[in-house]
Parts: sequence; structure tokens; C-alpha cells
Amino acid sequence: MKRKTLALLLAGAMALSLLAGCGSGGDDKNPGGAPSDGGSSNGGSGEVTDITLKVWCPSNQIDTGIMAEQQKAFEAEHPEWKITWDTTAVGEDTCKDEVLKDVEAAADVFFFANDQLPDLVSAGAIAQLGGSAAEMVNTTMAEAVIDTAMADGKLYAIPFTHNTFFMYYDKSLLSDDQIKSMEGIMAAETPDNVYNFYFESSGGWKLGAWYYGAGLPVFGPDGSDLSAGVAWNNATGLAVSNYLIDLINNPKCAYDGEIAVSELIGDHRLGAWWDGAWNYDTYHNVLGDDLGMAVIPTFNPDGTDYQLLSFYGSKCIGVNAKSKNPAAAVAFAAFLGNEENQVLRFEKSAQIPTNMAAAETEAVKANALATVLVNESNSCSVMQPVNTTFSARYWTYAGAIPTEMRSGAINKDNVQSKLDTFVAAMTAE
Repeated sequence: MKRKTLALLLAGAMALSLLAGCGSGGDDKNPGGAPSDGGSSNGGSGEVTDITLKVWCPSNQIDTGIMAEQQKAFEAEHPEWKITWDTTAVGEDTCKDEVLKDVEAAADVFFFANDQLPDLVSAGAIAQLGGSAAEMVNTTMAEAVIDTAMADGKLYAIPFTHNTFFMYYDKSLLSDDQIKSMEGIMAAETPDNVYNFYFESSGGWKLGAWYYGAGLPVFGPDGSDLSAGVAWNNATGLAVSNYLIDLINNPKCAYDGEIAVSELIGDHRLGAWWDGAWNYDTYHNVLGDDLGMAVIPTFNPDGTDYQLLSFYGSKCIGVNAKSKNPAAAVAFAAFLGNEENQVLRFEKSAQIPTNMAAAETEAVKANALATVLVNESNSCSVMQPVNTTFSARYWTYAGAIPTEMRSGAINKDNVQSKLDTFVAAMTAE
């Protein structure tokens, strides 16, 4: 997508257009019945309207003071609203569950991980975006990023940071050459009490890297072709699974749930592990200059070197389709996602901007964390499927595979039949 910067005037009638999400009434042009010009309710009369905006965001946006600073700046740009803020810490990973408990009581504006979008849309809990909000997203962000905030060809959210994982490593234990491949990592000579690698499936999120890397996607390359099914039980999938059985049960591989990364890195007892940008400060505070970062490596399960592929997504800002103040809610969501505020979040909480102009600032380009995250996103990742069938089946069935490999319930004698069962469970009817 051609790079260009859009200067937004988020005031009055120029604020935003709101098209409500699935399940709302209204006509085709404005199905939610919200003001299509996104303007305030005073009709430009100069009157001030008292409103309350409920905001759910992760604790790092509150603890660092970012959210309070952004709310104050938004008030200054919108004197037509006298806003009472109701701000609560809700993690992006649990936002959907909290919203769906009671949509009408949920936040007007909320931060969430984009893989939750299908369920939010299906429940009519998130508003479809149009007008200048959609224009901002479509003209300031790359196509791959925009795709993460869409469902059924419609835009529902504003991506504000990349969401994928990459590799951290301890430079005192592994060299830059060794970390290029899993074989190099596991072959490195380390003391007896040191683990070379940490295996964590994250309920299937990181597990997918092995199968997708070997060319075995779920429901086709983009995850939307249900008829393509899942081929994890073919010869390549069998080789990958046997590789994982050996890796998970290797005494030089630590296993999630039995010991934590935090227990190991302080004593330099862990070579490499996968995680996201959100834990960078934690690891850097412990390891300092010994903390290394790189894209996830290659692996060789069947005589062929495959590049592991992380799931790529985004963290987004959404608007409640049942908001009592939709114009203000959409205006604030877009304000939070604009270039200036993406730069602010990067400066104060190390969240890498999705806005292309923000990503080109010298501070971002010079940042090692930003560099590895962008490299991972561009060359070693695949967009995480965003559809209800994938979400309803994959996390449950794939998430159980590493646990059963570790317990021995899946072993080399029965792995073919176990994979056949998994594929049958995943097959869309």
C-alpha cells in the first residue's frame, strides 16, 4: 500500500462516521442509527453536552499515565463535550470475555487482541467503522495491518500496535549464529543446569509456528477457505509432530507450566525462548546487555530447513455497538489510534506503531525491539486466521497437542492416529 500521511481534524462534524456492528437495526447507509457525520449532539450550537465515556484498556496504559494524558488532550480538542471518564484496567487478552458478559454495560471504547473480533462481531458487540475513522486506518496503515481489523470485508477496529512473537535469547549462552536454527540452539554446549530452549504453546498460538512453517496452514493460506481443511496428518505433519515429541521431551528443553522463564533467566539458565514485545522491559531489567532478540529460527524435521512462522495479528481499539455516546466514543477511539498517540505509546510503553509515518520516526527505526518486531512481522509470520470456525475449534483442539506430547498420551507409536483425530475434529462441515 502506498505510504502517505493523513492529517486528521477530529472536531465537531469532522469527527467520525459510525456504522454499527452486526445485530443492530437501521437502514443500509447507517445500520446502527448512530450519527453518520460523527458530530456532537449539540448540532454546532456551541452548547456543551455532559457525557460519560467508559474506557477499558490494559494496565500499562493507566500506570504510565498515558491514558490520562490522552483523555485530557481529547477534552481540549472537543469542548462540545464535558466528559466524565470511567477508566478500568482490562487486558487485551481478556477483553472479549468481559464485553460479552454484558454488552450494554461494557466499555464504550475498549482495547482488544484482533483474534477476538469474530466473536465480538457475531455478538453485535462492536461497531463497524466508516467515514474519517476508516479513512485514517486505510490511508495510514499497511494492508496487512488493516486486514487484522476486518471481518467479512468490513472494518471494525483501529489497529494500534503489532501483535506477534519473536525470539529472545541470552547472549552469554548462545551465539548469533547458533540462534539461526533450532538445531543450532539445541546443539549448543551449555552447563548441565541450563535449558537451551523453552517450549510454550500458548494454547496453540505458538504451536502453529511449527506446522505453518512446514507449509501446513489451517483452512488455506489465509485461513478463510474452510473447504481446504487441515493437512497436519500427512507425511510432513507426521514429521513435524515427531520432531516436537523429541523436542518437548528433551532434557535440555524447559516446558511451560513446570518452570517459568522468570525463574531461569536471572541465573543465566535459559538459552532461548519466544515472547512478545510486551515483556521486553521485564527481560531487559534482568539480563541487561545480555538480552538478545531475533526472528524465530528455522527447523529441520524431515531433511528440509523450514522457516518457522509466527501468527501475526494486532492489538486494536474498538467501539461498543451499544454505546450511549457513539459519536464521542468513535472520535476518542480514532484519537487514540492517530499518529501522535501511537508515537506517545511507543515512547512510554514500547508499543510499536502500526501507523506508517510513526514507524518511520528516527526513534522507532533506531529501536532494536522495533526492528526485530517489524522483521518478524514482514518475513517470518503469517496472518492469524480470523473466522469463527477457526476460533471455535483450533484453540481447543490444537492447544491440547503439546500437553499430550509431554504426558506421553501422544507418542511416536500413536501419533498418526492422534493427528487423524485432530484433523477430523477441525474439518468444517
